[in-house]
Amino acid sequence: MRKLTSLITMLLLFACANHPSATDQHVHGTTPVAVKATPATLPARRGTSVAISSPVAGETGYLSVPAGSGKHPAIIVIQEWWGVTDWIKGNADRFADAGYVALAPDLYRGKSTEDPAVAHELMRGLPEDRAVGDIKGAFALLAARPDVDKKRIGVIGWCMGGGYSLALATVEPRLAACVINYGRLVTDPATIARIRSPMLGNFGATDRGITPQDVAQFEAALKTAGKEQDIKEYPGAGHGFMNPGNKDGYNPAASSDAWKRIDGFLGRKLKR
Repeated sequence: MRKLTSLITMLLLFACANHPSATDQHVHGTTPVAVKATPATLPARRGTSVAISSPVAGETGYLSVPAGSGKHPAIIVIQEWWGVTDWIKGNADRFADAGYVALAPDLYRGKSTEDPAVAHELMRGLPEDRAVGDIKGAFALLAARPDVDKKRIGVIGWCMGGGYSLALATVEPRLAACVINYGRLVTDPATIARIRSPMLGNFGATDRGITPQDVAQFEAALKTAGKEQDIKEYPGAGHGFMNPGNKDGYNPAASSDAWKRIDGFLGRKLKR
């Protein structure tokens, strides 16, 4: 596990920080809309903060639950390198509105930023074992809830969170669905072999961190291993194209299509 998580962290750092020009810093959404908004203009959030049991104490998460009784499918929502921002909370609320119990584990223990230099340091300072343990703790919390069907738990992440979404799929055989949005990828056959959940991936064809070659190699590795996968690249879209706060890289058309793919995929895999 230590070797795997160390590799994951190294790859995540490369994906989220490997941008050779100042312009490329903006591909991560350096000015998220929610961060810039004043408290009076922030939308009301339906979720609450909950404690999550993980190997290292102190983890919390943003939990948003749907209306109605009975057991629901659930989704773990993993942050970008900015932290659990209002955009991440908004995505959790969006899933709750669609009938999922949504939990966004706070990997930074309450810290978030709009500064790419600070985000880089926060991600560098995130212990890899703790991050994977935190996400597994989020899965365990959802699986133990009486309003969750433990056989219908999925995960989704963006940027850094996309890489950790894939990481969870390699260590949690009970996972029912995995969505990777421009997260760092792996191709090692032994790691790919551990994946049990179907995979959906959305990537930008002009992404300089997760390149088309990386995506092609990942897709080929999944196919070789006989894994269920649906991978798509968007021409003209770069890294962070789904975040509206990414004013230099947000791609409304690509984002809209990616969300349609996500909703369809999760509906088929978790709402059967």
